[in-house]
Amino acid sequence: MLRLEARPEPSRAMVLLTPIIAVVATMIAGGILFAILGNNPFTAIRIIFWDPLFNDMVASYTRPQLLVKATPLILMAIGLSFGFRANVWNIGAEGQFIMGAVVGGGTALALYPLESALVFPLIIIMGGLGGFLWAMIPAILKIRFNANEILVSLMLVYVAAQFLAAMVTGPMKSPVGMGFPVSRNFNEYQSAFNAELLSNTGLHFGVLVMMGVVIVGYIFLTRHIFGFQIRVSGQSARASKFAGVNPHTTVALCLGISGALAGLAGLFEVTGPAGKLSTNFPLGYGFTAIIVAFLGRLHPVGILLAGLLMALTYIGGELAQFQMSIPAAAIQVFQGMLLFFLLGVDILVNFRLRWASTKEAR
Repeated sequence: MLRLEARPEPSRAMVLLTPIIAVVATMIAGGILFAILGNNPFTAIRIIFWDPLFNDMVASYTRPQLLVKATPLILMAIGLSFGFRANVWNIGAEGQFIMGAVVGGGTALALYPLESALVFPLIIIMGGLGGFLWAMIPAILKIRFNANEILVSLMLVYVAAQFLAAMVTGPMKSPVGMGFPVSRNFNEYQSAFNAELLSNTGLHFGVLVMMGVVIVGYIFLTRHIFGFQIRVSGQSARASKFAGVNPHTTVALCLGISGALAGLAGLFEVTGPAGKLSTNFPLGYGFTAIIVAFLGRLHPVGILLAGLLMALTYIGGELAQFQMSIPAAAIQVFQGMLLFFLLGVDILVNFRLRWASTKEAR
C-alpha cells in the first residue's frame, strides 16, 4: 500500500516540481472535461496552450496580449504574496480592484474635459489610494476587533460591485451612453487614456509598472528586512514579537500593499483595455490572482511566470470558445483546476509517498 511519510525537511525539488505537476494534471483533467462536453481534448489543449504562441494565424496578435492580460493578475498576485507570506489572508483583491477603477476613473471623469499632463499621474495615485483605503477596512477591523480578514475582505467584494453599479447608473453614467449603465469611454479623454505604447500591441503603461513592481517586490521580499519580518510573522506570530515585529503594523502594511496594487491594476484596466466602467467591469481577476500567487510560490519571479501562464489560459480559452464552442464556464473550471491540483500535490513538499506492507499501513 502507498502511505505518506513525513520528510525530515521540506523538499526543495518538490517546491519547484509541484507547479509543473499541477499544470500537467490540469491538462489531463481538463482534457477529460472537454471530452465529456463532446470536444476533442487534444485539439482543445492545443488551442489553449499552443496556438496563442505558435500559430502564425493568431500569434502575431495574441503574443503581445499575453502581457496585457497578465498585468492585472501579476500586480494583484504580488500584492497578495506579501500578506500570504505573513498569514494575512486578503481574499478581497477583486473588491480593491473595482474600487481602484472607480476612484481613479471617477477622478478622471470629474476632471473631464480638462487636458493636462498631470491628469494621468493623478488618477494613478487615486486608483492606488482607492484600493488601499478599501483594504484598510479589513485591516482596521482585524487590528481593532480581531475580525477575520478572510470574511471581511471577501464580503467587501460584493459591496464594491454594488457600489460600482450605483455609480455607473448614477453620477458616473455617460450622458452619451444611450441610457446604458456605462461611463464615458476613456479613449475620448486623451489625458486619462492609458494608450498603447507601441502601435497594434496593446502594451500600455501598466505593463511597465507591473515590471517595476516585480523587481521591487523581489528586492523587498528576498533582500530587505521587511521581507524577513514578513516571513517571521508567517512562521510564528509569537516569535515575531520577540524579533521586534509589531503584528498590527504587519497586518496594516500587508493589506495596504495588496490593496494599493489591486487598485492600480483596476485603474490601468479601466483606462486601457476595458476603456470604460460598466456593471460588467469586474472580470474575476482578483480571484484568479490568488491562483497566480500560489502557482508562483509567492515569489515575484514565479508570479511573473504564473501570471503569463494564466494569461495564456485566458487567451487560449477565448480561442477555444470561438473555434470549438466550449462554454466559458468550462474554461473557468479548467483554470480553477490549477489551484485545486496545486494544493493537492503540494503535500509532496513535506511528505513523500512510500510503499508499505499492510501491517505497516495499519
